[in-house]
Amino acid sequence: MFVKRGLAQLKVFFKVESDLKALDQVLRYFDELNQPWIPRQDWLQCQLALAEGFTNAVRHAHKELPKEIPIEIELILKQDSLEMKIWDYGFPFDLNAFLQNKRKNVDQFAANGQGLPILQKIAAHLSYLRTEDNRNCLLIVKHFSKLKHSELINE
Repeated sequence: MFVKRGLAQLKVFFKVESDLKALDQVLRYFDELNQPWIPRQDWLQCQLALAEGFTNAVRHAHKELPKEIPIEIELILKQDSLEMKIWDYGFPFDLNAFLQNKRKNVDQFAANGQGLPILQKIAAHLSYLRTEDNRNCLLIVKHFSKLKHSELINE
């Protein structure tokens, strides 16, 4: 894990095997970023988004790839937001088309396919783009809610 502190931000970068068992490691790195000023609900939503993004990369993008091909994750914590980037080596995927199709064909009881619409609700920005080095980058940006004064006192 690589940690870089900058002006008003903290950046963490790490690689993990393409294996669902690595989710515990991903969440441990994530928890190291937690700060007392981040609203708990926002933090839990970010945790859910990261877990969903990582498990999607393992289950879908890397489905046919050896688990030794890593999934790379970068977390950038700012005073008002958290930016999560998850890189995979799978085939390109049209996230916007998938989300539009889900909106047209809503099935609340479907066993699969609910994670990305949840990510869309959590994130202020959600994208999945092919990079020049033939990887895909899932970008999730979550803006933190403003804490009320009473919430700060109770922390």
